Amino acid sequence: MLQISDLHMHFGGIKAVNGVSLTIKPGTVTGLIGPNGAGKTTLFNVIAGLYAPTAGTVFLDGEDITGLPPHALFHKGMLRTFQIAHEFSTLTVRENLMMVPPRQSGERLVDAWLHPKKIRAEEAVIRALADEVIEFLQIEAVADELAGNLSGGQKKLLELGRTMMVDAKIVFLDEVGAGVNRTLLNVIGDAVLRLNKERGYTFCMIEHDMEFISRLCDPVIVMAEGQLLAEGSAADVKNNEAVIEAYLGTGLKSRVKVQK
Repeated sequence: MLQISDLHMHFGGIKAVNGVSLTIKPGTVTGLIGPNGAGKTTLFNVIAGLYAPTAGTVFLDGEDITGLPPHALFHKGMLRTFQIAHEFSTLTVRENLMMVPPRQSGERLVDAWLHPKKIRAEEAVIRALADEVIEFLQIEAVADELAGNLSGGQKKLLELGRTMMVDAKIVFLDEVGAGVNRTLLNVIGDAVLRLNKERGYTFCMIEHDMEFISRLCDPVIVMAEGQLLAEGSAADVKNNEAVIEAYLGTGLKSRVKVQK
């Protein structure tokens, strides 16, 4: 579904992403891990159109999408969430969801004047879809709550819900577990797995919680210093000498010697 070839993103002399090539297969939940400063979020930002890369190409379903802006990628089915949730704080949870579908008739002033029945019918369909999403995510209790009043975990669920309001091909989740308690994290994990298995969503997620990654992701890709370091199952990368060294600054053999 997604193919990245020799991608670079430089900020002056800093090579935040330095020659990354990878493939994300359809129907997978791919984990992207690495120490702080590895270039994970920068890679997401380049793929999702926030930055135009210094060099390299990004293909979605065989189409070159390199450098396309986020709104264009949205219409192609590529969506992302952020480490810090970006909700409309003064709108309710339901209203946040109803904002997502593009090209709504009510967005045009002329339709509001000339076709009010059309707008009401369209809004009824979108509201019904929002209610389905709310039920799917088990957030009925906060459906009419202002989004700004939600907990961190509930806001992450809301962000995930917004991706369900359109036909998403691939969703990038940036630290969906950051600041989320274990109970809500399990709810988020369940929702991701259900969307993957029942609706065929393809996910790629940045996450530091290896228990969460191990439960959801296969494969797991490891970055360090702007480059790919390893790829494999969660068990494979956790036992990889180079990965251990990147995280801890010392290899497995050295740690064994220290313990002895």
